[in-house]
Amino acid sequence: MTNEEYHTFIQPYADASEVLLARLNVLKHNLYGEASGEPIHNIQNRMKKKESIEGKLRKKEKEATIMNAKDYLQDIAGVRVICYFVEDIYNLVDSLKRQTDLIVIRECDYISKPKPNGYRSYHIIVGVPVYCIDGMEYFPVEIQLRTMSMDFWASMEHRILYKMERDDREKLAAELKEYAEHLVKIERRFEQFSVGNAVKL
Repeated sequence: MTNEEYHTFIQPYADASEVLLARLNVLKHNLYGEASGEPIHNIQNRMKKKESIEGKLRKKEKEATIMNAKDYLQDIAGVRVICYFVEDIYNLVDSLKRQTDLIVIRECDYISKPKPNGYRSYHIIVGVPVYCIDGMEYFPVEIQLRTMSMDFWASMEHRILYKMERDDREKLAAELKEYAEHLVKIERRFEQFSVGNAVKL
């Protein structure tokens, strides 16, 4: 895959990502009434770099070609949505699913069923329509929805366990899982505060 091929290939994925970002920003401002606040704390997005695409294809034992990238990778465009509460995540997912021009390709709920290491997040891949001169085509965008505490834990776990070589890896992994469980309790407590304030208003 040449640099020129990569840049031509990536453009419609970038367009799909921009379309989705616009939809999410509309939902951010309009999902709830003014008194309830916004559901989204912040939104991040990224496009897979050429080297990352090639490396992932090699892991799948596929030749690093444009056609294989299109056929076998669905996370070339990625958006991460950081919410305040778990309820916000499910409300946003429901709202996205109601948009008739988006296609749900795959979803994994790691909130109701966390990964064994304690990781929590909601992953959903949607096909986003991109209109070109000669027609329309759907391009996949992976969305990860997390609360702030989920994002904090995932970022720290990735930094501590995957970016550093450690002799105490298993012990630390067990400790991090305990922290994930503590964060769930803290998160639920904050949710109770929010509900209480909403009732008073």
